[in-house]
Amino acid sequence: MGAGSQLSTRLGVMQAAVEEVDLGALGRALWRRKYSILVLTLGAAAAAFLAVGLITPRYKSEARLLIETRENVFLRPEAEKASEPVTTTVDQEAVASQVQLILSRDLARNIIDKLKLGERAEFDPILHGPSLLRTLLSLVGIGRDPMSLTPEERVLRSFQERLAAFQVEKSRVIAIEFESVDPELAAIVANAAAAQYLVLQRSAKQAQAQAASQWLAGEIDKLQVKVADAEAAAERYRSKTGLFVVGNNLTLSGAQLNDYNAQIGAARAQKADAEAKSRLIREALRSGAAIDFPDITNSELLRRLTEQRVSLRAQLAEQSSTLLPGHPRIKELKAQIADLETQIRGEAERLVRSLENDAKLADARMGTLAAGLDQLKQQASTSNEQDVQLRALERDAKSQRDLLESYLAKYREATARDSIDAASPDARVISTATVSNTPSWPKTLPTVLVAGLGMLALAVGFTLSGELLAAVPAQGLPFAPRAPEGAPTSGGGGREPGIAVPKAQAAIGVPLESIEALGREIATAGGAGSRIAVVGAARNVGTTVTAITLARSLAKAGNVVLVDLALAGPNLSVIATDPLAPGMAELITGTASYGDIISRDRHSRLHLVTAGREAGDAPALLASPRLSVAIEALARSYEHLVIDAGALPGMPAERFAELAAHAVLVASEVDGLATLEAREMLLRAGFTSVEVLESGGDRSAGAGRAQAAA
Repeated sequence: MGAGSQLSTRLGVMQAAVEEVDLGALGRALWRRKYSILVLTLGAAAAAFLAVGLITPRYKSEARLLIETRENVFLRPEAEKASEPVTTTVDQEAVASQVQLILSRDLARNIIDKLKLGERAEFDPILHGPSLLRTLLSLVGIGRDPMSLTPEERVLRSFQERLAAFQVEKSRVIAIEFESVDPELAAIVANAAAAQYLVLQRSAKQAQAQAASQWLAGEIDKLQVKVADAEAAAERYRSKTGLFVVGNNLTLSGAQLNDYNAQIGAARAQKADAEAKSRLIREALRSGAAIDFPDITNSELLRRLTEQRVSLRAQLAEQSSTLLPGHPRIKELKAQIADLETQIRGEAERLVRSLENDAKLADARMGTLAAGLDQLKQQASTSNEQDVQLRALERDAKSQRDLLESYLAKYREATARDSIDAASPDARVISTATVSNTPSWPKTLPTVLVAGLGMLALAVGFTLSGELLAAVPAQGLPFAPRAPEGAPTSGGGGREPGIAVPKAQAAIGVPLESIEALGREIATAGGAGSRIAVVGAARNVGTTVTAITLARSLAKAGNVVLVDLALAGPNLSVIATDPLAPGMAELITGTASYGDIISRDRHSRLHLVTAGREAGDAPALLASPRLSVAIEALARSYEHLVIDAGALPGMPAERFAELAAHAVLVASEVDGLATLEAREMLLRAGFTSVEVLESGGDRSAGAGRAQAAA
């Protein structure tokens, strides 16, 4: 709170000072010195014009780059060519990083070496010889002596001072600017910086491809050994266990199992087919039905017999139309037909027996194959673990081989890209630098205008400052208002005036020497006397005038504030620069701030806090906790705080003892009974010490002052 209160105090003082400024007088002062101001302004403009003419001009050229992803589809891996190209967005951080790459020392060295800039005096000031000005500036700590730098550092520093690169706002475009006294060199260096930046990007990609190819080459050599070892281990284990692969990725035992299963299935089908056919034919023979089965009709003998039977039946039908059933020819034909049917049935029975034999053979074959299958199953059960181990070895060999093939493909791609022409940079030049004929520095018109306006502002400022300083009183407070006409002035000896008192006297009835002596003792005591309450033993003994004089005496050597708490009869507003300003009453009630209540004494650098316009209810205001907070804040902001407490009768002495540790008692006589009782009452109230000033006589060492410790 102390720092804020002091700041508010300063603002209050400045506000009071500004209110006293005569703007008309300032305007008249400027008009009186108009020719001097005009001459200084024109002289500064002319000097700037001559200086610009003597300075060697510099020319600036600019090249521009567009940062973008420029991937060549023909250089993409085979696995990615079929997919759609991925559009990569370049963010702002990436563009800013590319700007720093353009400004890097490596790029600068390459350009310096390529263009031999170190041989130009523009970049190496030592080539002109040692500069006396630079040497003197380096001796006083301004700048660095070029002789203390290496030639490379000197050229690099000069080059980087002239090179500028920045991102064009809201774009991915980078502008490269270079300044030089030679306009052609400025354009050459700007274009060289852009070209060298692209070369650095290509070189970085080429170095990446070379590093990848070197690493892949080493890994491929290792993998080739691993693949050969893994495949050899699998083949050795296969030969050892006899797990040969014959077809469809099957081992020999597996192929035999499949073959036996197929043969058993075929034999089972053959047996079932033969049994079914033989059963059907027997049923047909037993029932006397026609025997028209494929196996029978396919027999050559049965086919001839069937054809003969058909022929005889045709003849029988033809003869029966003309001959009677008992005719010999009819009987002969019927006998022949019956004989053919007997032969057909006999042939069918023979075929049935053949089918039954085939079924028996198929059954016997099934038994033999089943026995062989059981043996193969036993053999396969013993080789399962070996087959599992073999598959593990084969998987290991396959994984190593797949990895080797992928590395080989990447190695071929890396070696194909191992060319600086194959790597495309992520930027392209969209604007080359051209030779400029207009100097970029110095700018004649802006320089002349700035110099002229600057000198005009300085001349006006000095004129106004001189006019304001001429109005500052002897106390030395900045922007202090002049005393109003007719105000009392101090007499001889430099003492400050009182309020409506004779010149030889500072307070009514209290000698000025006594008050100043007390002020010197308080100032010497330092913090021990930072808060003083001035109390009157009775009314009309000069309490307020004594408080003002004591505060003014202390204000000669430090910051002092005088607070009017004589709420029954406030008087300090008559010496304030703003008599109508709010005071302590408004601060306690919350209607004013610290900056509002602090005003100034018209005749000194003393700060005042009046009682205020709302000091009607004095007991309530003195008992308010806000009063203690306000006094504490003011005491921390000032070296001394003086309180005008008014007359003792009716005054709450205990409350004032809480606000100030020391009291100054103003009495008509020192040894009077009333004075002694008043001093004792103040000590009992809690004051640490009580200083008695006699009104109407000289201050003595013994009778004029009484002190007591609580």
